[in-house]
Amino acid sequence: MKNVLIINGHQKYANVAEGNLTKMYIDTASAFFKEAGFNVKHSVVESAYDIKEEVEKFAWADFILFQFPTYWMGVPWISKKYIDEIFSTGVGTVTYTNDGRTRSDASKRYGSGGLMQGKKYMLSITYNCPTSEFSNKDGFFDGLSLDEANVATHKTFQFCGVEPLETFSVHDIFKGDLDIEKEKARFNQHLSKNFQ
Repeated sequence: MKNVLIINGHQKYANVAEGNLTKMYIDTASAFFKEAGFNVKHSVVESAYDIKEEVEKFAWADFILFQFPTYWMGVPWISKKYIDEIFSTGVGTVTYTNDGRTRSDASKRYGSGGLMQGKKYMLSITYNCPTSEFSNKDGFFDGLSLDEANVATHKTFQFCGVEPLETFSVHDIFKGDLDIEKEKARFNQHLSKNFQ
């Protein structure tokens, strides 16, 4: 049986970002994983989490699903704080040994000291911007793809040796015409593709 850690990376802002969409995706993922026979644990960055327990969850997990809204072109600051605390506390035991380089072996590259090889992660991101802004040289992101625009988050996991699964994203969330049932179905299809 496989183990999956679902991280709720939402940070609440009253009347702007209440967390309902993030909760819907987490509830959908939880149901999917339970039906597929996965063991599931949850982490909530906006909680009084215990750092040691969180590090142990990363050691336990085979898969990590990181669900978060994009705030100012990145993860919410409280998600960044969580990553900094957990990944740094796991040094030498769970997350990474060092940056990978050694004086005795010049072939060792920066970013090759991760300890989480064999684990996989998936980003699931909610956006206000439309999909047309990505992979478009005239778009806001200057031609960057969705994953290129989220390179810092991807590189954080890569630094620790975790392999990426295909990213999921939902866009135009504030337009008022988001079809929740359609999005849930699309998300379930994406989970089925990534977690066969």
